[in-house]
Amino acid sequence: MNFNIRTHTCGELRKINVGENIVLNGWVARRRDLGNLIFIWLRDRYGITQVVFEPVYKDAYELAKKLRNEFVISVEGKVRIRPENAVNKELTTGEMDILVNKLEILNEAETPPFEIKNDTDAYEDLRLRYRYLDLRRPSLQKILLLRHKMYQVTRKYFDENSFTEIETPVLMKSTPEGARDYLVPSRIHKGKFYALPQSPQQYKQLLMVSGFDRYFQIVKCFRDEDLRADRQPEFTQIDVEMSFTNREEVFKVVEGLMKNFFKEIWNVDLSLPIPRLTYDEAMMKYGSDKPDLRFDLQLQNLNGVFTGTEFKVFGEVLKSKGIVTGIAAPGCASFSRNQVDGLTQLVKDRGAKGLVWFKVGDGKLDSPTAKFLTDKEIYDLMNKLNAKQDDLILILAGDVNSTLNQMGALRLEIAKRLGLIKPDTPKSLLWVTDFPLFEWDEETKRLYAMHHPFTSPRTEDLDLLDKEPGKVKAQAYDLVLNGNEIAGGSIRIHNANLQAIMFKALGLSEEEAQQKFGFLMNAFRYGAPPHGGIAFGFDRMVMVFAGVDSIRDTIAFPKTASALSLMDEAPSPASEEQLKELHLKIRE
Repeated sequence: MNFNIRTHTCGELRKINVGENIVLNGWVARRRDLGNLIFIWLRDRYGITQVVFEPVYKDAYELAKKLRNEFVISVEGKVRIRPENAVNKELTTGEMDILVNKLEILNEAETPPFEIKNDTDAYEDLRLRYRYLDLRRPSLQKILLLRHKMYQVTRKYFDENSFTEIETPVLMKSTPEGARDYLVPSRIHKGKFYALPQSPQQYKQLLMVSGFDRYFQIVKCFRDEDLRADRQPEFTQIDVEMSFTNREEVFKVVEGLMKNFFKEIWNVDLSLPIPRLTYDEAMMKYGSDKPDLRFDLQLQNLNGVFTGTEFKVFGEVLKSKGIVTGIAAPGCASFSRNQVDGLTQLVKDRGAKGLVWFKVGDGKLDSPTAKFLTDKEIYDLMNKLNAKQDDLILILAGDVNSTLNQMGALRLEIAKRLGLIKPDTPKSLLWVTDFPLFEWDEETKRLYAMHHPFTSPRTEDLDLLDKEPGKVKAQAYDLVLNGNEIAGGSIRIHNANLQAIMFKALGLSEEEAQQKFGFLMNAFRYGAPPHGGIAFGFDRMVMVFAGVDSIRDTIAFPKTASALSLMDEAPSPASEEQLKELHLKIRE
């Protein structure tokens, strides 16, 4: 097929081009036939230009009658200024159009299953099935172009700071300790499997042992876990590791990158250093280890208010060393009973037994629960929460960790209902530090590493590893942007003996530890430098910078919440011949 190569893109023309003969190539985005005039909006990924067909150019005009949405065409014509009353201010090219003298239809198109426009009302499943059409929408293209820009900012920054980009293997040893691995059967080695990496964690530590000093990689990772809006079975990390470093050095490098992102993407000058909260502070004040500080609604520990209380709900919790925590929701005393019941259901869905509430009016508390409290308790409660007229006091009581998490979810719901986060609200970026090294799993009755088993405990807590591992704090840190964890890292264990103690605390025998992680522990015996690093959840970070609610919008070809690719129907069955080669048999 012969056609003219474009002279300009569909988003490029301006007044300076008026009078020029130009060639545009693209897709028909909109068609209007006024009888003796045919108007076409021609679209490519750079923008939209209006082109016009008039009977004076008969061949082009007659051919234009065949055009329908999504036809691929090439047009040649002259740029002309639009009348003032016809200027389209929504288009960057809206001050001019093209009078077409030559048209070529490069490809016809069937009627798409949904309209290709930003505000489509098509269901997500339909859009994912026809993702190649969905990606024609300018809003999605804008996000992927932003993602591209963030790639370039990342590579430029790390190169300028003496980091080396090194690729690590995609087929590795399965070392399950956290999410499930995706396993890949070996055809050559019968009964053995590779795993797709959940993270290049061990490889990047080995690169530090190898002497590369500063490493980074934009890397694909895989986890076979339950999905949600900000998770995918395959995702992208900016992976970073540094030798002869400490937490402050890691923070300094990360903060420099974030300053670049804020300026390049949002045109915001980020003030450094980034504020910090310890894990304990974040949980107590905000009920989350990824607190959103764009609004000021803090939780208050009410244990002191109800010491010795005769209200059994609170008294029994305090006897069992639990917590009573609350917030005063400003101006929410007007909430109806149905609205309050909705808040109660929200926390019950997260495991709470119930929600205690009080409406503040005329210096008094209106609630069925108020009669169980003394005047002093009511006074101290209002004073502790700084409760004012027309506020709604909300209180939860129970186990410390679960109750704080429930109250954190309630805090976010109140902010949502009150519209406390507005488009012009300043961004919230902070470090959360000093995480617990371990977390207890009630179902399996054992400790798990809160981050991963290579995270170093704080030096001052080393003596607690054998005696009281639950009290040990980690040299771990997360970076939180607008209530989203966008990066997490730690100073690593670089000593084989300490790593063995860590595995023992996690319930791994020496044999298990050697089988799963022997290659890393052996490497530590040959002079491993102190090292640490961080990994950014790149998809999630793009989601926040783009201002969208799902990482599926930031990935060209994402999976559904059930890990399906609707477009190409993956996963799909393997043939008997393939299974035989891999020494596999499907069990019914």
